[in-house]
Amino acid sequence: MAETNVEGGGLYRRLLRELRRLGVPWAPEPGPPVTEGDLAGLPPAAQRYLRFMRVVGRPRARSVRARFVGRFRLRRSWMPAEAWQYDSWPEISRVFVMRLSVGGVVPIIGVDAYLGGRGWMVGKLLNFVTIVEGRGPELDTGELVTYLNDAVLLAPSFLLRPDVSWREVDQHAFDVSLEDAGRSVSGRVFLDPRGAPRDFATTDRYADDPSGLVKMEWRTPVSTWGMIRGRPLPGRTSAEWHRPEGPTPYIEGRFDPAAIAYDVPP
Repeated sequence: MAETNVEGGGLYRRLLRELRRLGVPWAPEPGPPVTEGDLAGLPPAAQRYLRFMRVVGRPRARSVRARFVGRFRLRRSWMPAEAWQYDSWPEISRVFVMRLSVGGVVPIIGVDAYLGGRGWMVGKLLNFVTIVEGRGPELDTGELVTYLNDAVLLAPSFLLRPDVSWREVDQHAFDVSLEDAGRSVSGRVFLDPRGAPRDFATTDRYADDPSGLVKMEWRTPVSTWGMIRGRPLPGRTSAEWHRPEGPTPYIEGRFDPAAIAYDVPP
């Protein structure tokens, strides 16, 4: 998939339209720099992770914008995929837009969002015919834990807030929980020897099953890490459901280093 014209494509403009339409809030002032004192008292594994992510000395990010390119599996077929997302703090907000190319010709546009304590999603064929739509408590929980996953991989300073709690598992893993709008979600972060996340696992997401939405383990393994402008950035990564018959990946690819940006207003 071509990766030129990063901020000029139609999908990027669609993200901007969704941000304006939803009225995503923006913190007018940057957050204070993260200090060693902010890490004190956290589990040792969590401290290693935050130091690997180079948060100490940086202002707390107000937002992160990212582009993901790769492929997505719809039913049994893999197809090219591109996605743009925007996450913000301190009011928890997430907007994600994705375009699939069916047969290399027919587009499906999907939008996922979490705002004001509620999650929702919609998918349209040719950006006109609705083929999937969802709201409700399962989406509220699923979108919130996806925001937590985004924070772990892309914006770790989002996690240094009173409504986030940490628990030691062992020297190579920790649990992290986030509360919002009376709801709590959690995930387990697995680290490599450097402190880099190599996987994130949660049971606070719901898979679309023939019998309906089913709570199922969801993971986002990361195979490599790079650096972009002094910040660690996940390399090849994927998302997968852990079904009884085994792991089922449904999206694979990488974040575009040219598109990652912090502290950009919606």
